[in-house]
Amino acid sequence: MLVFLNGFMGSGKTHWGKIWATTYRLGFIDLDEAIEIDEQKKVTEIFEQKGEAYFRQLETAKLQSYSKLTNTIIACGGGTPCFADNMPWMNAHGTTVYLTSTPDEILRRLIKAQQNRPLINDLNQAELLFFIQQKLKERQPFYTQAQISIPTNELTEEVFVEKIITL
Repeated sequence: MLVFLNGFMGSGKTHWGKIWATTYRLGFIDLDEAIEIDEQKKVTEIFEQKGEAYFRQLETAKLQSYSKLTNTIIACGGGTPCFADNMPWMNAHGTTVYLTSTPDEILRRLIKAQQNRPLINDLNQAELLFFIQQKLKERQPFYTQAQISIPTNELTEEVFVEKIITL
């Protein structure tokens, strides 16, 4: 079993991925963290120094390097499914899960860690909400290709068994 958690930044992919992996004794990989380890730089530094296109190439290569893994949950970056046919690739290699959130829920979560996120670190609250709304609309066609959608307000440890393992 290989599970790809997708959704907008701040939707809880890493948080819930770690909980589910620990609870069910699965491996866990945060795709952004794996890239940071390889590059020995934070994602924000990669964006600033080499640009988004370079980061997206790294992201796709790293994602596809996990094709042979089993019993692992991978928390993808918010933009991962939207580039390089990553979502069809994930659907072909595992179970894809879209953690859905409303713009207001995302805003509440992102305000706390805004400076650590390269796409939003310079935005005020109104600009951030507008950004979230626009990006969600833009990314929705990719996110909705996931095999399972789970609203974040319904997430529990048991949801993993109920929705994901049973698929």
